[in-house]
Amino acid sequence: MLNMKPGTPLKHSHPVYQQAEFICSVPKMANGPLDSGYEIAFAGRSNAGKSSAINRITHQTGLARTSKTPGRTQHLVFFKLDENHRLVDLPGYGFAKVPGHMRQRWGQHMAQYIENRLALKGIILLMDIRHAMTDLDQRMLDWCDSLQRPVHILLTKADKLKFGAAKTSLLKVQKIISRYNKVSVQMFSSKSGDGLEEVWQILDKWNEYD
Repeated sequence: MLNMKPGTPLKHSHPVYQQAEFICSVPKMANGPLDSGYEIAFAGRSNAGKSSAINRITHQTGLARTSKTPGRTQHLVFFKLDENHRLVDLPGYGFAKVPGHMRQRWGQHMAQYIENRLALKGIILLMDIRHAMTDLDQRMLDWCDSLQRPVHILLTKADKLKFGAAKTSLLKVQKIISRYNKVSVQMFSSKSGDGLEEVWQILDKWNEYD
């Protein structure tokens, strides 16, 4: 695993991730880019560190908006890698401090995207390693499994636990996901960069980069 300080140049065979650009932030799928090419979506609870992970993966400090207030990302946010590849930041679930009807609307739009988007090739599901596999996370996995959507779990904030505790959490999640055919998991830290190479390998595979 990598252990880099913020700002350290990244070495990667596909620097396309570092060239990611914001395209649009839309309240529903119909307002987004055409349903073509390759998209990889980032999902998870609103306090799981999605924005920080996207920024670290793309080596950009402000590409995805981060906030101390969970649930701030209320739209589907699209980022362009190249003409045929995109990353998508989905609304966080389960923790947003917003009225129930707004939460329901976000959920409906996220559901429509995950169920119907032809360009969607895989989902990066983020879980705080200290609180991994909540009931909501489990339901998300069951749902994606029923749709045959590949999922790669990032156990984020791994730097906040000692190695033994982090490894125990990883093994627990590995045991749970053994029932699924298209789910994998790893530890990840946006702060230190640990786990970046492994994430890039998954993104490369789903994007069909040679």
